[in-house]
Amino acid sequence: MSAPALTAVTDPSLIHVLRRLELIEARVRAAGARRRATDPETDDRFRGLYISQVHVDRLLAKKSGPAAPDAGAAKDLGEIEAAADAAEREGADLRLRRLARNFHLDEIDIELLLIAMAPDVDARFERLYGYLQDDVSRRRASIGLGLELCGLPSSSAFARSRLAAGSPLVDEYLVQVEEHERPVLTRPLRVPDRVAAHLLGSDIADPVVAALAYQCEHAMPEQAATLVRWMGEAHFPSPSGGRQDGGSKLAYIRERPGASGAALASTAFAQVGRATLALDLERLRPEDDVSLVAALSAREAGLTGAGIVAGSVEVLITRGLPAVRAFSEMPALVVLVGARSWDPGWARDVPFICEAPIPDARQRAELWRRNLNDDTPPSLDLAGTMAQFRLTAEQVHRAARSARMEAHAREVPLDEEELKAGARAQNAAGLERLARRIQPAVGFADLVLPPDTMAQLKELLTRARHREQVLDVWKMGGPSARRRGLTALFAGPSGTGKTMAAEVLAKELGLDLYTVDLATVVDKYVGETEKNLDRIFAEAERVNGVILFDEADALFGKRSEVSDAHDRYANVEVAYLLQRMELFDGIAILATNLRANLDEAFTRRLDSLVDFPEPEAEYRRRLWGRSLGTNMPRAADLDLEFLAESFKLSGGAIRNIAVAAAYAAAEAKHPLEMADLVRATQREYMKLGRMVVESEFGPYYHFLG
Repeated sequence: MSAPALTAVTDPSLIHVLRRLELIEARVRAAGARRRATDPETDDRFRGLYISQVHVDRLLAKKSGPAAPDAGAAKDLGEIEAAADAAEREGADLRLRRLARNFHLDEIDIELLLIAMAPDVDARFERLYGYLQDDVSRRRASIGLGLELCGLPSSSAFARSRLAAGSPLVDEYLVQVEEHERPVLTRPLRVPDRVAAHLLGSDIADPVVAALAYQCEHAMPEQAATLVRWMGEAHFPSPSGGRQDGGSKLAYIRERPGASGAALASTAFAQVGRATLALDLERLRPEDDVSLVAALSAREAGLTGAGIVAGSVEVLITRGLPAVRAFSEMPALVVLVGARSWDPGWARDVPFICEAPIPDARQRAELWRRNLNDDTPPSLDLAGTMAQFRLTAEQVHRAARSARMEAHAREVPLDEEELKAGARAQNAAGLERLARRIQPAVGFADLVLPPDTMAQLKELLTRARHREQVLDVWKMGGPSARRRGLTALFAGPSGTGKTMAAEVLAKELGLDLYTVDLATVVDKYVGETEKNLDRIFAEAERVNGVILFDEADALFGKRSEVSDAHDRYANVEVAYLLQRMELFDGIAILATNLRANLDEAFTRRLDSLVDFPEPEAEYRRRLWGRSLGTNMPRAADLDLEFLAESFKLSGGAIRNIAVAAAYAAAEAKHPLEMADLVRATQREYMKLGRMVVESEFGPYYHFLG
């Protein structure tokens, strides 16, 4: 390195690297001088392009061996390292020293690394290495030249092992040995661009790693206490050094819906003074070499002193056991996350295993408050309003950003509706392949139900809103309680408002409604129905929504005595549902027209059973008025009192009649008349299989002629 260039540098870390490279340059100069002293063909302009007879004779006469140690160089090295010691005492972070500590490199490893990196820092080394290797096309140091410049004999097994498989330089991808078809001593050495750039001061991650990396949010600090004790200074060296007692460098965090193992690990890393390298393995492409990705990730963690958190492990499982072991056995402090229990066959080491805790209502409110900062609406009860959204720390962060963007786009203050919309936007799309998603648009004001039914629905809403506080904060379920979900049965004749009531509950909670399509569930092949149901429940636990099983008696029917194989497998389906409902953590509503057909074992598992009776006359009158709306022009002869008193119909049937009559009025281009409603009622009666009796239609029977 030239003196003027070095004096212009102020970064202590870069000064340390450049001064070490000056020593390499001095060794190259000495090696060049030895070549010139013993080479009679130094003036040959074709040198390096051919081998003359004189050159052959000189090679045969020469006895190879390392150069004698240079006392001056040793003194210079001592001065450089003394200056580095002083810089570190003053708080400087010397990257070459940190790299040596994190990758457990010896002094010989550092020398070889610098020799291989020199052409990437100073282009003069390309030609100098070409001269020393007697080949102008060989612009990088070979293994043989590297050992020679280090003063090591090329026949030394120890010296060769520093650049062989199993050495930290090679295994950690700090130095790459290329052209393996060549003899060992002539194989060129290359330092990957990421390593050279890091030593020169760059923090831009390797592109392969950067494609998977993401910014990980932190969980609540108290949740990470156990993980912090595991990864504390007593067991693992920190980036600034420390002792190591041989403890495991692998941890596995099992996640449940609403819990984030990545956030937990990131919080623990921060508390022990480490950065977090968070990897989203879902971003792996089919053509990616998982072993290479793991090795480059471990190298990135070593360069930056970060801990790795990678998930989910299920992605690696689909690629086979070697893919899982590539990450679980990487030479870095790594935390894997996944939904499955740990399989001992996934790693040779014994990992530290823990479970990511699900934040309770208070902790969720604190996460929202932390992400909203001063934007929190003053009248909003975060613990009560947003508690039903089981979101991880990352999801809360994204939901808050989404809510801010929504409010900004609509030019309105940030309020409860935007926050709920932001939370709903975090739902995974997997359930939409198995169920129909409905964004609720009706509220309690749109329901026409008896007071007792309405009261039961509001009680169910109260349970949904406060179950987090009652079960998690107050611990009313007890330590042995496993059931965390909320299940209700809506029973009543068709058209009495069961589906609409489910939509109202979802609307009041700020959740989406997912209606399970039985066509995607029931399968004629044995065991397939259970698999479909398991997929539905698993996806439902990943979303914040209300799941509705319409016509539930088709799935949750009574078990019967076994008389043939069909009965046995039908009973297995029901038994599976009983078990799966017990473990379901979400909100599920079963709707049925045939309550008597449901298995009695479901009764104990129901939190609420709401009956939807056929509406009486006063409710039918309100339903007629609600169904006709306020925008449609009405004729003066409409007699809604007669319709309500005479025709005992459900709300769904009344709506059908109103819509059919509206079409008839639109076709005739006149206001809605009583005749339109009477004729539509006749059509509905025919659909329902009822008799059209003159006494029931009274003075309006003549419209049917």
